[in-house]
Amino acid sequence: MIRVATSTDSQAILDIYAPYITDTAITFETEVPDISAFTQRVTAICAQYPFLVYLEGNDIVGYAYASQHRERAAYRYGVDVSIYVLPQYHGSGVAHRLYGCLFELLKMLGYYNAYAACTVPNDKSIRFHQKLGFTLIGTHHNTGYKLGKWHDVVWLEKVLSEYKERPDEIKGIDELGEEQLQAVLGGF
Repeated sequence: MIRVATSTDSQAILDIYAPYITDTAITFETEVPDISAFTQRVTAICAQYPFLVYLEGNDIVGYAYASQHRERAAYRYGVDVSIYVLPQYHGSGVAHRLYGCLFELLKMLGYYNAYAACTVPNDKSIRFHQKLGFTLIGTHHNTGYKLGKWHDVVWLEKVLSEYKERPDEIKGIDELGEEQLQAVLGGF
């Protein structure tokens, strides 16, 4: 089951994310945030963007969210997307369903482009994104230093909607009706 995250999910989300911080270069965050700071982060994202969790029974086993791509106003039609899933659920379809649901919501909100960053090497993540329609658009060389070495990051993009001459304004996630939201969430 997929649902919208709430601030009360913060600990479960952080429990999934923390090993990626401490044990990998997948994220460039280097210290696990305290729960208060992380809850504020989740709450801030949820105020504007979709932040979804995947439940297996009552347990959150993965999550995906969108966030601001760039600060300047003309960038507002694009979002960065992130996804993290417990390792034992890799390859199970959880990530595919989370992203599918996220992309549908982003289209409904008026976004046109989704961007994902992958630390390399990470062929598994790059192939996953490409399978979902992302294309490689560039590399930032030696852009992050973590775990004792420099890392490149590749950027991928996915076009979410056909471009309009004059796009509508972006909606916040709270502007979707509950019926619209549940129709999308229930479809994945």
